[in-house]
Amino acid sequence: MTVAVETGLWRLDAVRSTIGIEHKTMWGLVTVKGAFSGVAGEGEVQADGTAHGAVTVDAGSLDTKNAKRDAHLRGADFFDVERHPTLVFAVRDAVVRPDGSVGIEGQLTVRGVDRPQSVTGTVTESSADAVTLTAEFTVDREQFNLGWNQLGMIRGLTAVRATLRFTRSV
Repeated sequence: MTVAVETGLWRLDAVRSTIGIEHKTMWGLVTVKGAFSGVAGEGEVQADGTAHGAVTVDAGSLDTKNAKRDAHLRGADFFDVERHPTLVFAVRDAVVRPDGSVGIEGQLTVRGVDRPQSVTGTVTESSADAVTLTAEFTVDREQFNLGWNQLGMIRGLTAVRATLRFTRSV
């Protein structure tokens, strides 16, 4: 499959985009899943096919279907949304390959901590006016000062799954 994405400015369609996380807890016996409802983003595709932009997530919009857990995740032990209300993935360079995969190099900012992040995505839908990208990657939460781990219950990496739909704005 050959994929070409039109040059110009693109805006994230928040209604048709999802960002979710999955992490094992309780010593690996329970998988906690959650989704962020507050997402925004934009980017620009250059004439040479490369792209840059950013996706911003409202950290307080995480919903794991457990109000008590969600309040804890929003608090100082984890996301500390009062001081750090957003998570940002700044795309420094993204290239759509002929097979539809996308090599993405960027910087993830969580709790005011910036770390480089490489992601491989896939273009799952493409037209002159819209493109949908899916990606899955892992994050070591301890690198972002999310190391709270009472009794060693929370170990390992957090999986992030994103389906991002962009519409061409110019």
